[in-house]
Amino acid sequence: EEAIRSVVNRNAPEYKSSTAATNKSNSQIKVGDINSSGQWVDLQIKIVDLWDPTSDSIDQVGLAGDETGTIKFTKWSKSNLPTLEANGNYLLKNVVTDEWGGRFSIKLNRTTIIEPLDQDIEIGDGSTSIEGALVDIQSGSGLIKRCTVDSCTRVLQNGACAEHGEVDGKYDLRLKGVIDDGINVFEVILNEQTTEFLTGINLSDAETMATEAVDTGVVLTKMRNMLLGKYYKIQGSKFSRYLIANEAQLLSDPIDTDSILIQARSI
Repeated sequence: EEAIRSVVNRNAPEYKSSTAATNKSNSQIKVGDINSSGQWVDLQIKIVDLWDPTSDSIDQVGLAGDETGTIKFTKWSKSNLPTLEANGNYLLKNVVTDEWGGRFSIKLNRTTIIEPLDQDIEIGDGSTSIEGALVDIQSGSGLIKRCTVDSCTRVLQNGACAEHGEVDGKYDLRLKGVIDDGINVFEVILNEQTTEFLTGINLSDAETMATEAVDTGVVLTKMRNMLLGKYYKIQGSKFSRYLIANEAQLLSDPIDTDSILIQARSI
């Protein structure tokens, strides 16, 4: 299902649904209001950063935003759209939303209309902060491999990407955890840098551990032994059900995670 959705979104200009092509029913929304994939929307945004495309199929890729937060955008080469300038302000009509791993993005397609704006749009960080106990570290954490085809970055499962099939991939380090603040539980994702900060394990260390054990799972096991049951302050941006952390701080000594989980289930 994910593979089919990705291919359809990537080739949206070729499909041209009546909703997308006519642009009659789109809502103009804020970046922070995007909450699902497959939405056709209009946005007023500022180009925050432009990145180097890693594929001929991509004309431009980067980060756009408004006062509610930022979002990745991709403009396909075959779309034949005007060039977006860094720090430029635009009204984008008829873009489609996409989502992967809790992160939303927008795709500019052949039906997209780009209109320059005179106003300077303020960029908000959309950040939030939580404090609580780390009660679970989920599978898909530790030493992982990501697809590198067309800036894909999807996590490989058994050496295969959901969209591009079997690929060599590139190693990465991450942590997918559950924080319990005593009232609510939050799913958090820590990138390589934040994971290294908490664990002291860098990517090279993780690869060495996996090579010596002939098992990438040893990295996840060590993370669980080091981190579970401790209190943390996590700051980051909310994407779908995940809090994508950009800062993490240890607050206290370990607690009994089993008792916390039992209490949570009884609420």
